[in-house]
Amino acid sequence: MFIFSLFININIFSQHITPQNDTIKGVSEFEAEFPNADEAFKNDSIPLMDSLAVFDMLNRGPILDMLDSLLFSSFFSGNGFVADTALLNKYGFQPNEIPNYSDSVYFERISKLNAATPIELTYNAQVKDFIGLYANKKRELTSRILGLAELYFPLFEEHLDRLSLPLELKYLAVVESALIPNARSRAGATGLWQFMYGTGKIYQLNVTSFVDDRSDPYKSTIAAAEHLRDLYKLYNDWLLALAAYNSGAGNVNRAIRRSGGKMNFWEISPYLPRETRGYVPAFIAVVYVMNHAAEHNLYPITPVFMHYDIDTVMVRDVLSFDQISEKLRIPTEQLSFLNPSYRHGIIPSTSEKQYVLRLPKQYVTEFLSAEEELYTYKTQKGVERSTLLAKMENIREQQYHRVRSGETLGGIAKKYRCTVSEIKRWNNLRSNIIRIGQRLIVYPGGNYQASASSEKQTSTTSQGITYHTVRKGENPGKIATRYKISLNDLYKWNNLTSKSVIHPNQKLIVSDPNKKAVLQDTNQAGKFIYYTVQPGDTLWDIAKKYTGVTVDQIKEWNDLKNSNRIKPGQKLKVGMAG
Repeated sequence: MFIFSLFININIFSQHITPQNDTIKGVSEFEAEFPNADEAFKNDSIPLMDSLAVFDMLNRGPILDMLDSLLFSSFFSGNGFVADTALLNKYGFQPNEIPNYSDSVYFERISKLNAATPIELTYNAQVKDFIGLYANKKRELTSRILGLAELYFPLFEEHLDRLSLPLELKYLAVVESALIPNARSRAGATGLWQFMYGTGKIYQLNVTSFVDDRSDPYKSTIAAAEHLRDLYKLYNDWLLALAAYNSGAGNVNRAIRRSGGKMNFWEISPYLPRETRGYVPAFIAVVYVMNHAAEHNLYPITPVFMHYDIDTVMVRDVLSFDQISEKLRIPTEQLSFLNPSYRHGIIPSTSEKQYVLRLPKQYVTEFLSAEEELYTYKTQKGVERSTLLAKMENIREQQYHRVRSGETLGGIAKKYRCTVSEIKRWNNLRSNIIRIGQRLIVYPGGNYQASASSEKQTSTTSQGITYHTVRKGENPGKIATRYKISLNDLYKWNNLTSKSVIHPNQKLIVSDPNKKAVLQDTNQAGKFIYYTVQPGDTLWDIAKKYTGVTVDQIKEWNDLKNSNRIKPGQKLKVGMAG
């Protein structure tokens, strides 16, 4: 998560407003409208949930974690700009005044909201506690959420409406992520809609070393709408669908069975996981606060961009935020905010797969005009196309390991050629304790021996010329990096230009056709052919030069045992002569 310290002055509402008398409505007047609601609240037949569950959510749970993350966000303009308070403060509150209302007012307001949606909105003690969290305890952060809502809610509403879903479901993202696009929970859920890896895959949210679709506001919103639709089809009840979104359908089904087949959230809540018991009350509270913010003297703190300020362009080649920032003079922080799915600030476009870049509208024309220059632009930091391709080649691909009986972190680290501390960091582990069946993220490291498939990708002729067979998704820069040759040499040897397009199964020369391998051949049957190690060579590089030769064979012929260490000038046996 990209985090930059930006504390908003809590006393942001410093302007004194003298309201007109006919626009003021005091708390006592609100309560006078609903004189019988207190009694209705007291007689509510919905059983109270485990108070400890709500306590956890209010004081140390994931909702609080997400809210507190907003304190350090760089999503907002530097002066903490607030929309026109004079216009929005229609009830004449004083700066920093925190209105409080009786149960009768909350009951009546939520009843009116309930009448306008198919989602059952109920007022009870747990909902009241969460109203206090958003409207009182964390009110300055709620103002930021109100601002972010102006950016994201139009997108949410579009895709909820497309599937004929209740538009109030947009408030679920507030509970899930506090509208932080690259939010990540302790459990690994990611993005505005907090998708876990497995659920994201079901809805075509792909995760690679460079791109995490779960953090893409557009793609994740489509996935969330489809997931909520599927959960509603399962239960035909929106509160149960919300509970399943949080804890999984398995936990909800188990709670239904343990409750004797009840199909009501409030009746099965004692059998749900503790976090989920507070999840639905938090959702109802958010629906209330977002619709009655002005009544609580809450106003939006506007983020850097609004939805109408943003446009998209298609990127046709690998590009970094540094290149875009320096060439177009746009801060990298803004690029990261608008494009949170790119994990390393690199857009890994190739001829086979292209990616979208979101930009402030005022930069789109300039990007399109300078697009070709951007792809070849070298920044002051030394970032250019070749270095980006090298980084793409070197960043290890994410894999998953399922823990088996008897395994330890040390053994798993050894298997994947990484360290225990790395595995713990990748998986947010606080100790070395792991359990059978647990799935761990791993990034294999170390040197790789040639596999059968990779050997087939490289071939060497009797004249010593090495060819590479292009695979899907590869580009010239990636191939040049792999064979430790320059991009210009690759172009020259294959009569290509920087605008040439390569295709899968195309054969490319990847060694100097005018220079033979440095060999010492005895020209006697039964004798070895020797290769003199060049600077930068590895055993894998050398094995690729000779058809049918593997790293293991070179190690055996040269008594290298378990070591892969070689040095320039060293003579190695690489095959039999004759």
